[in-house]
Amino acid sequence: MIAIGFDHAGVAFKNEIVAHLKKRKIEIVEFGPSDGAIASDYPDYAEKACKEVIKGKAAYGILICGTGVGMSIAANKFDGIRCALCGDSFSAKATKEHNNANVLALGNRVLGVGLALDIVDAFLDTPFSKEERHIKRIEKIAKFEKGGR
Repeated sequence: MIAIGFDHAGVAFKNEIVAHLKKRKIEIVEFGPSDGAIASDYPDYAEKACKEVIKGKAAYGILICGTGVGMSIAANKFDGIRCALCGDSFSAKATKEHNNANVLALGNRVLGVGLALDIVDAFLDTPFSKEERHIKRIEKIAKFEKGGR
């Protein structure tokens, strides 16, 4: 299952991504406003989606706001979340291979739909490399979550 969090700026993009994921037969849980007419607070939806990932109810999270920046900042405040803001497919692939990222952030106002769908596919289809050097680095980052090394 994928947890998708979005604010008012991400509604249209979310609809495209959800349709794409449904075609891929991927189960989705959504956290966000019913439409983009009224401004909403992205941290509220980042929290809900990230908690689904932390609890293990969702394998991954996808967060969408205007630029993706706010969502990624909010997501990375949660222990156990490694959120990457990606604007290209190479970065989406690399963050899964090297960082074992579990949440992807996207910006509706900075990406086209076609590219966003490519980024989503690259993120979801790329496995973690499990190379020792990457595991070691992720373990170092996890220590930051506990207040430093």
